[in-house]
Amino acid sequence: MKLRVLSAAVLAAGVGNAATADEADIDHGFDHDFGRFAEARLKTAARPLMGLPGTLNQSAPATDGAYRTEAQPASQQVLLPGGLTARYLTREAADSTDMMAFYPAAAPTHLITCVEGDREELAGDGLPGYAAGDKFNPSVQRIELATGKVETVLRGMEGCDGIRATPWGSVVATEETDDGGAYEILNPLATGNFTVQDRATGAIVNTAGAPDTAQIAKRAALPTIAWEGLELLPSGVVIGGDELRPGTPADADGGSMFKFVPAVPHAGGAIASLAESPLVAGSVYALQVSCRDNNQQYGQGCEVGNAAWLPVGAATARSDADTAGATGYYRPEDLHLDPAYHDEANPQAVRWCWTNTGNEGGANYAEVMCAVDQTPDTASASTRSVVVNRFVEGDTDFNSFDNLAFQPGTGNLYVIEDHDNGDIFACLRDGADRDIKSDGCVKVLSVKDSSAEPTGFIFDASGTRGYLSIQHSDDTHMPAVDGYGTDDVLVISGFKIPKR
Repeated sequence: MKLRVLSAAVLAAGVGNAATADEADIDHGFDHDFGRFAEARLKTAARPLMGLPGTLNQSAPATDGAYRTEAQPASQQVLLPGGLTARYLTREAADSTDMMAFYPAAAPTHLITCVEGDREELAGDGLPGYAAGDKFNPSVQRIELATGKVETVLRGMEGCDGIRATPWGSVVATEETDDGGAYEILNPLATGNFTVQDRATGAIVNTAGAPDTAQIAKRAALPTIAWEGLELLPSGVVIGGDELRPGTPADADGGSMFKFVPAVPHAGGAIASLAESPLVAGSVYALQVSCRDNNQQYGQGCEVGNAAWLPVGAATARSDADTAGATGYYRPEDLHLDPAYHDEANPQAVRWCWTNTGNEGGANYAEVMCAVDQTPDTASASTRSVVVNRFVEGDTDFNSFDNLAFQPGTGNLYVIEDHDNGDIFACLRDGADRDIKSDGCVKVLSVKDSSAEPTGFIFDASGTRGYLSIQHSDDTHMPAVDGYGTDDVLVISGFKIPKR
């Protein structure tokens, strides 16, 4: 098909700017399909707009059997456009390694990772103080950036998924299960092989089998939900979602968004002990979106709009949110603050975005939602301080959204699919056009192993390198480490920061 190039003025103003476009500039032989035309233009403009050397037109083809082997180069794990490269950081991360956080935040030397495996006892010798066979699976690990060395920090969680470094120097790791808890780790580079002995009570034991909550503590003041995405503000406020689909249990509205407000806000600086953490005590709220500006009108059809925070109990957050009429979504997963957002009129306002995974088999192709909170350090049922809208909507090729990553330097949003042979798409910020959605998304990576999926994607501070877990590959041809299966963590290089 013939496609004439738009004038430089049109490209500078945006493809859809009819005020500057001459009708003769557009070849009407292009199937009269402006959507396809705009998609093609975005792919060719990926380098100047996104810093991408290229894009992918197709996902990686399906594979059969145990694809992963010891001799396999990193380039065979992912399909990349020319100009992006992959290498192994490690091949010994625990099976089901999911989200990752850089630590320390100011000058990272390690990735601290969550392992999404079920809580299980491993065969073989137990840790000191335990009988043989009483060693639990890895839940939190540290991976040295310089060498790829992997060490286990904490064992015995159930489905560790969400993990973040806090503004006060600790790490918070959370569980993605119905009774999921949150654990705070004070010294993740020094602590090793601690175990959650009892998830209900939060009892933690050290390598000698003795109770020890000086380094790791369960934070019962935070909501009990199926955690995944979360963010922590400098004040100690925590924002997170409950990964629950609507109708589980019957007639439930789905997963709500929650806010924890500390009883004593953090005053700044690093903490010396866990007792100084703002997560020790506080109040929990669930988000209720209203369909009207001044009146409380909520329920189905009110997933976008202005919202308030309803008080709920920490231990009963899920059921309280449902009873109170908090807004439910289809499996909220990863969540991140938008680091490029700034409101000149209200500098304290923050924008946070999250994924709702949906179900591609049911033609629910997932979405990215974004919320602007005008008063992020407080919560009120009587003040509608939050506005929620859709930012990205999925389709037949781009769906089942799970992880997110904002790219430093551009503010572009990378969205990671939650299924086998999953892809990663890069999405532009919303420009000055009329709509309030991403200006477009392009495919940049696809996992080759059909037994695996991409997850945990995170950029370093330069925005030029990304770290990616190839999660739960078939390990038939791979040796176990620490009596447990392994995953590969890749370093993807070649991203650029476009000049503005």
